[in-house]
Amino acid sequence: MDLNRFNPRQREAITHVGSPLLVLAGAGSGKTSVITHKIAWLIQEAGIPARHITAVTFTNKASREMRERISHIAPRNQIRGLTVSTFHTFGLNLLRREIGHAGLKSGFSIIDAEDAKSILADLLKRESIEDRDLVSTVQHTISHWKNDGLSPEKTRTQASDSQSVLAANAYVEYDRYLKACNAVDLDDLILRPIELFRAKPDLLAKWQSKIRYFLVDEYQDTNGIQYELVKLLTQTSGALTIVGDDDQSIYAWRGARPENLNELSVDFPTLKVIKLEQNYRSTRAILETANTLIANNPHIFEKTLWGDKGFGDRIEILPTKTDEDEAERIASMILQRRLNQKKQFSDFAVLYRSNHQARILEFKLQHFKIPYKLGGGTSFFARSEIRDLMSYLRILINPDDDNALLRIVNVPRRRIGPTTLEVLGRYSHERRQPLYSCIPEVGLTSRLDPEAARRLTQFHTLIETARRDLLVGQGMQAIDELLQSINYRGWLSDQSSSEPTAERRWGNVIQLLEALRRDLKGDPNEMDDKDEIDSDDTAIEVAIRKLVLRDILEHEEEEDDSDRVQLATLHSAKGLEFPEVFLMGVEEDLLPHKNSIEADTIEEERRLMYVGVTRAKQVLTLTYAKRRKQFGEFIETTPSRFLGELPDEHIHWHGKDEADPEVARQKGQDTLSALHAMLKGESV
Repeated sequence: MDLNRFNPRQREAITHVGSPLLVLAGAGSGKTSVITHKIAWLIQEAGIPARHITAVTFTNKASREMRERISHIAPRNQIRGLTVSTFHTFGLNLLRREIGHAGLKSGFSIIDAEDAKSILADLLKRESIEDRDLVSTVQHTISHWKNDGLSPEKTRTQASDSQSVLAANAYVEYDRYLKACNAVDLDDLILRPIELFRAKPDLLAKWQSKIRYFLVDEYQDTNGIQYELVKLLTQTSGALTIVGDDDQSIYAWRGARPENLNELSVDFPTLKVIKLEQNYRSTRAILETANTLIANNPHIFEKTLWGDKGFGDRIEILPTKTDEDEAERIASMILQRRLNQKKQFSDFAVLYRSNHQARILEFKLQHFKIPYKLGGGTSFFARSEIRDLMSYLRILINPDDDNALLRIVNVPRRRIGPTTLEVLGRYSHERRQPLYSCIPEVGLTSRLDPEAARRLTQFHTLIETARRDLLVGQGMQAIDELLQSINYRGWLSDQSSSEPTAERRWGNVIQLLEALRRDLKGDPNEMDDKDEIDSDDTAIEVAIRKLVLRDILEHEEEEDDSDRVQLATLHSAKGLEFPEVFLMGVEEDLLPHKNSIEADTIEEERRLMYVGVTRAKQVLTLTYAKRRKQFGEFIETTPSRFLGELPDEHIHWHGKDEADPEVARQKGQDTLSALHAMLKGESV
């Protein structure tokens, strides 16, 4: 196998088989190429049949990419029987093969987190506990116990306070329920094989013989039972390669233990460590900034990223007056750089700590007609409360919209049951009329019992009243009164897991209404062709129709891989790279997150910032708002402590370098005006 294209450290990692190996792979160091070529090398040069090699990672996407890359390196007949999968898929396949020993019957079910939560809610309800937040806490506690390899009985004996006793008892009942239903949850897919191997050493020996070489990618993300499974299968043979980076461990909140990397040298005394420090992605300015930032964390294994792409541009730190200004500056800078530098939208990514930060950014991108896609969070227009409100708006301007009616006919709950809707549907089909127009007809009411007919009529009256008020010029007042009359805010509170969640969801509703108000007032920078507006439409109808169109286009684009800006949380951006990256909201209480400050987990937040910085290949811009709106009020913010940890010589801090901030502000306004002038001649 020709390995000349690899650097010396990479070649050493690919060809080493004499002892357990830890490949400490820095960001952008080519680790995926190393692990895939190592698999091919093991088959072609070390003579290990593919059926005796297992490689595990953490996502289906990563395992698919690994399989695809290997197929381009080695012939199909050589890799037949190779196992490349996620940890959970590996555990599932193991349980299926050993189903008789695992205490499961054929066809066992796998339940997801939502199913698990529902089961626990029912179990706790039997104890007269209906607190949804407590159900979530118990679910998280049980998962944490499973990830640490604790059995239900063990947790019962260790429980020391009332809440842990409650959780331990729920764990016992939950475990019984799953066994009675011949079901397992995701944690069981790892825990059950471990229990099986501990109870049956001969079975463990069988699998140790079957797996002659084991490889693990993204090892810093393993939890306790995943590490235990790796140890059980490989501690005797030492035929193990682990690829990981302690500086990119960002999943402690879901059980990951970065200390697993540190324990390797204890559990595998002959462990060899190879550091991949040459970065093929980023400029020297970005790499040295990342190195300086992460040096503030303690390390067992020290490493320093370096590259040969030149110094590049300094990192820009951009303060803005408000969060709305922040979103507008990012959108306008993307548009300006795309036009001036002939770049693609897909060259840009905007990263953030929390999903809610994307809300205002989406509106600004839509305003500038910048196509985008979301990763690591629900699109603003896909959130249930927004789908509800959009359906109400749709039926207000078009009562023939059956899909909108069916979505909101029981939101909030009106006790219009499926039987009533079935009768309405059949009648509508017979009459060849939309559902809404059939509701007041005598022919329908005669088929329904009086109470069902009354409820449908009340709904129809509600919508008719709002439609009349809307179309006679009351506009936003009619919509506000409709939401008040149905007590939608109270409905959200009842349907949310906690009051803060309900307030966030109501905040989304307010955000949408504010966007509608802005459209109604008109925007001097609006680029739509006014001549195309139907003169018979009222202003509110036009504004709603524009909002609905945004919604439709946004959903059509979700399945389109065309040229779009990537919006993503820092967690979901791991493993990605972009020529230009904006990291927004670099403020105390956002990055680092308030919860992390209170829990004293700043090191993980710093690693999260490090992940964001190292996504950038050429240009990195960090932004923060001096004032940010929360629940309708502006609060003063503080720039993130992480900004103060960056090397001064590598950054350009806007406002600190300019003598007159007003000059800089005017420069920004001039840039916006120039952009709008350019856009008149270009369809984006």
